[in-house]
Amino acid sequence: MMSTMVYPREEKLEKLSQEEIISNTKLVIQGLEALKNEHNSILHSLLETIKCLKKDEEANLVHEKSNLLRKSVEMIELGLGEAQVMMALSNHLNAVESEKQKLRAQVRRLCQENQWLRDELANTQQKLQKSEQSVAQLEEEKKHLEFMNQLKKYDEDVSPTQDEKDGETPKDSLDDLFPNDEEENGQGMQHPHNSAAVAAAQQGGYEIPARLRTLHNLVIQYASQGRYEVAVPLCKQALEDLEKTSGHDHPDVATMLNILALVYRDQNKYKEAAHLLNDALSIREKTLGKDHPAVAATLNNLAVLYGKRGKYKEAEPLCKRALEIREKVLGKDHPDVAKQLNNLALLCQNQGKYEEVEYYYCRALEIYECRLGPDDPNVAKTKNNLASCFLKQGKYKEAEILYKEILTRAHEKEFGSVDAENKPIWMHAEEREESKGKNRDNTPYGEYGGWYKACKVNSPTVNTTLRNLGALYRRQGKLEAAETLEECATRSRKQGIDPIHQSRVVELLKDGEGEKERRRSRDSLSSVKYESGSETGEEA
Repeated sequence: MMSTMVYPREEKLEKLSQEEIISNTKLVIQGLEALKNEHNSILHSLLETIKCLKKDEEANLVHEKSNLLRKSVEMIELGLGEAQVMMALSNHLNAVESEKQKLRAQVRRLCQENQWLRDELANTQQKLQKSEQSVAQLEEEKKHLEFMNQLKKYDEDVSPTQDEKDGETPKDSLDDLFPNDEEENGQGMQHPHNSAAVAAAQQGGYEIPARLRTLHNLVIQYASQGRYEVAVPLCKQALEDLEKTSGHDHPDVATMLNILALVYRDQNKYKEAAHLLNDALSIREKTLGKDHPAVAATLNNLAVLYGKRGKYKEAEPLCKRALEIREKVLGKDHPDVAKQLNNLALLCQNQGKYEEVEYYYCRALEIYECRLGPDDPNVAKTKNNLASCFLKQGKYKEAEILYKEILTRAHEKEFGSVDAENKPIWMHAEEREESKGKNRDNTPYGEYGGWYKACKVNSPTVNTTLRNLGALYRRQGKLEAAETLEECATRSRKQGIDPIHQSRVVELLKDGEGEKERRRSRDSLSSVKYESGSETGEEA
């Protein structure tokens, strides 16, 4: 009987391992070889039988069997050929897989070498960076040591004797960490700080050492230049030296903590700044007493910090406590009290407490006018802030009156009293609004008049007031007046006055149509600005 070959299914082949496939293939080849030999022997026997047979029928039968055997042998040989092909293919696949594994191992090795090189490069760069930082730090330490050496010599020259400390009132016990507008413009008064110093002496006699003042000024210079990599290590080194010599609970340490905290605040490191200010507050309360002006200064700095972070509710009680201390120590009509009132008003305004805002601003305004005079910059700033508060409440008439007072006073200070020939800019703006469309070519403003003079008043507060009043005019529909004030503010701030700009003012006054083309459609009060000025002054 013929044997039939059964090939395994493709799914089963996929599941078998490579070694099992080779082993099975060899067994198949051996079986096919044995079957081939068996068929050849049978075929040979049949051929011998054919030779012996004489009858035709039997010979035909034997021939048929021999043909079947030949076909079977051919099939067996075909199967053997296929098995050999599978064996060759399997060997080839084994070689390919082996090469693949070698390549994978080589790739892994290259990846490891690449990562190692990257790590080595990163370490080298880090070492280089540390070396550069070390060099820079050594240079700064050298400068700092030279600076501290100069301070020691300076202290030896200016340090008062014990008799002087007992018999004289210390001066300048409190300084603003960053100078306010009065100090920048040379218009500030000295007696507020002196009276604060007297109060400080009465409360414990603490005076900020001259070397800390010098260091404080140096830190300000570095901070204003954005060189915090120098200012911060300088503060930390000074703080470390003070803690070693005087201990942590010393007023000088608190002063240094204040300075470092405000440098951190300028870098937006609010958490670190708050931690340092709280530490300074604790030291000052412990060493100087809870009602000392230095405690009020630290409370003010902490309130300003909370305000910058939007924590107005947390800042308000700190600001109120600072106000109480200053009222108690300095008196209720002291300029520092007005400054604290401005801070408190700003915090209340951010919370929508407009009645309290009006009260605090009015008190501050009264103090500034009585103690510093109507021409003090704080008077105009406080009026501008109060007007902004009125605008938020919809009290446009009250705001307009304050804005006009600011502009009128600035005009009188620069050009003399107001009369028919010498009018402030807002009067010209309103006249221009009333006469718009009438005899545009024959308007009297071609001779400059107060128009031209008002453009010479180049003050940040006056410019802000011009823009705020212009926005208010725009809301009231007085577009001509609004454009006049806004154009005046722009020219006075950017261009100044020269013959070319004078001629441009004439063209502006004569060409009303050109102005209308430049008008912008915007919300009338979107440009109202708030004068921060010295209201957020920080103190050491």
